Amino acid sequence: MGAMISRFWFMLFPAKEYKIVVVGLDNAGKTTTLYKLHLVQGLDVIFKGSASTLRFLEQVWDLGGQERLRTSWATYYRGTNAVIAVIDSSDRARVSIMKDELFRLLGHEDLQHSVILVFANKQDIKDAMTPAEITDALSLHSIKDHDWHIQACCALSGEGLYDGLGWIAQRVTGKAPT
Repeated sequence: MGAMISRFWFMLFPAKEYKIVVVGLDNAGKTTTLYKLHLVQGLDVIFKGSASTLRFLEQVWDLGGQERLRTSWATYYRGTNAVIAVIDSSDRARVSIMKDELFRLLGHEDLQHSVILVFANKQDIKDAMTPAEITDALSLHSIKDHDWHIQACCALSGEGLYDGLGWIAQRVTGKAPT
């Protein structure tokens, strides 16, 4: 099983290092997403304060979403190939805050060539916003200078996570995963 997963991962992310920054408000499911990927793929995750590093031919930073930590997000942007914004689909009250944070990071010069994946997390919760509702709430259609994709997911079950990573792999490597 582990060998099969490793082969899949190498197909998605060939022997080049990719850097992915994972952002989102507190309790959106960033760390749960990384844990799920860790448990399924056997990746080594090293936690350091509010940031987590996941290395397996790529580098992922899980940046804390509390307001006081958001100002430090830009510290991790240099060399980033992809940004994953994790949204709590049930948190209607704070989606506008995430919209502001998303557009702030999109304007950063170190992210001008990065692709953007929005994980519409917690789709298993009753009355969760649909990906279409989140697309509208975040004004994703107004993003013209970045490739972006929104992916419905449930970090607890892992549903949708590989689809999102596949989209990133296709965009950063320039080829479709096989």
